[in-house]
Amino acid sequence: MSSSHCFTQFSQLKNYLSSTIIGQEHLVNRLLITLLADGHLLVEGAPGLAKTRAVKALSDGLDADFHRIQFTPDLLPADVTGTDIYLPEDGSFRFQPGPIFHNLILADEINRAPAKVQSSLLEAMAERQVSVGQKTYPLPEVFMVMATQNPIEQEGTYPLPEAQLDRFIMHVRVGYPDVAAERAILKLAEAMQTPVERPQSPLTQEEILQARQAVLTVHMEPSVEEYIVQLINASRHPERYSDQLSGWLDYGASPRGTIALDRCARAYAWLDGRDYVTPDDVQSIAHDVLRHRLLLTFEAEAEGKDADQIINQLLDVVPIA
Repeated sequence: MSSSHCFTQFSQLKNYLSSTIIGQEHLVNRLLITLLADGHLLVEGAPGLAKTRAVKALSDGLDADFHRIQFTPDLLPADVTGTDIYLPEDGSFRFQPGPIFHNLILADEINRAPAKVQSSLLEAMAERQVSVGQKTYPLPEVFMVMATQNPIEQEGTYPLPEAQLDRFIMHVRVGYPDVAAERAILKLAEAMQTPVERPQSPLTQEEILQARQAVLTVHMEPSVEEYIVQLINASRHPERYSDQLSGWLDYGASPRGTIALDRCARAYAWLDGRDYVTPDDVQSIAHDVLRHRLLLTFEAEAEGKDADQIINQLLDVVPIA
């Protein structure tokens, strides 16, 4: 299967998603990048911004199964991973897989569940396996978690710990659509009797794996690799680049951040129809890759700074090699 065939298939999938998810081109692009980079996506936005619809539409365009998990305060880890069930007829136990054993998982309002439930995803997201009792069960080769959280209402929520956040390859913030997109959404809602047709030939899992291999072959100059390394280094040692940054950053990105920048920049370039990565590609995805990996100081928060402003400063002070 050729790389050009995979690119054509992904282009058709992107067109389908764009026609179904109106006014959220950024989210559509990041969903496809996450799928190509073999990662997981955290989406933050107010209710009604098509977060759930987006991942459901993605599953419609793939030959893969999908499951939605509604995270609530009374959810248990076994409700996600599955559990051993006792069989009284022969006194044995049988493992009953949980919803995590699907290709696409929507962890809806992930911050509504307590830490022990959130942590049930850690092994699955990082190692693509689930351990229950004394046995370990592999997850599908094509496996992606998209988690959502509502930034407005914080009462009754449990903030995701840094270890959990670091498992997400990107953290995307979704805003309201513009007026033109709002009109298109209204027309789409009025025409729900004739919804957008699904792709006639959904992307197979084999095609997804082939596309991932094609992304890994996208050329990246050593100078661009060095630029990625220096960006991550600047987040860890801001005092070497700017006194102002030094007062704003407490902790920088981990090596997962370096790998995520590399993979997402390659996927971004591949989706753009190029076989090489530019520094602009790195800058285009830097905010989504890094915003959940930086810990700000109290001084930064007191001055009203957020992670996106800090990343802007990093991009300003780190020279392109």
